[in-house]
Amino acid sequence: MTTTTGLDAIATEAGTFAVLAMDQRGTLRRMLAAVDRSETTEEEITALKRDMIASLAGSASAFLVDPTFGLPAAKAAEASSPFGLLLAAEPASRGTHDGEPVVALDPAQDAAWVRDSGADAMKFLVQVRADRRPGADGRDTTAEAVEVMRTLVADCAEVGVPSVIENLIFPLAGEEPLSPAARADAIIEAAVLIDQLSPSLLKLEYPGSPEACRRLAERISSPWAVLSAGVSSDEFSEVLRISCDEGGASGFIAGRSVWREAVAMDHAERVAFLSDTGRRRLDEYRAIIEGRARSYRESAA
Repeated sequence: MTTTTGLDAIATEAGTFAVLAMDQRGTLRRMLAAVDRSETTEEEITALKRDMIASLAGSASAFLVDPTFGLPAAKAAEASSPFGLLLAAEPASRGTHDGEPVVALDPAQDAAWVRDSGADAMKFLVQVRADRRPGADGRDTTAEAVEVMRTLVADCAEVGVPSVIENLIFPLAGEEPLSPAARADAIIEAAVLIDQLSPSLLKLEYPGSPEACRRLAERISSPWAVLSAGVSSDEFSEVLRISCDEGGASGFIAGRSVWREAVAMDHAERVAFLSDTGRRRLDEYRAIIEGRARSYRESAA
């Protein structure tokens, strides 16, 4: 764990982010099932995450963990280097309305809970489309999401816990798959909507091109980090370069592009893989952002 506070606790000395995302729960279960490990126990999942932290501390500025498996793993990990903890606070299962995701708080997982858990910052996943309009029943789930985020940001500010909001784009009811241009617009407009609430940091999908990254940078004032979305390590390296060079990104919060293969391995093989290939990938990402990523302190100035 670290002894610093605020975003510094999950950032590099340069004020950038090299965060390993390992907060997956349902996604991880599906990954395990895909490699014939659907019978993996909760204890074994915690051990998997403990191995990630123990093997990659020092290369990651922080770890994004879930409260069920990742937080116990972080407390049990014997790491040679201090690390920050970004704790996922969204409900493990989320509701829907007309087939679209609904954003809601878990009252038990507030900023005080994050602080008392020993974590340094809160991550909250939303799925917001700024272009969504109320349906026939008049329910405005986008407006509901904005109020949830407003409450969360205020709660975090009052307690002194940084708020990190992650957005994932989703298809509206009856909508055809988005074209690359339409998807870029959706990512950017949602980011603008969330940015107006002044979270400490945005965790965003890559908008798809250098041009879209430039548009994103022109529209938001909060610092942002790009997520990996499970793409290959080589592809994410290119995404990271463009996000920093063209979009002013402050680094990355990436997971599966680093450790995907480890879910099919037993402890000894897993530790060897993470300590070699996993650390090499993380170090490559850190080399990419060095001198390229924008310090979050510049955005906050």
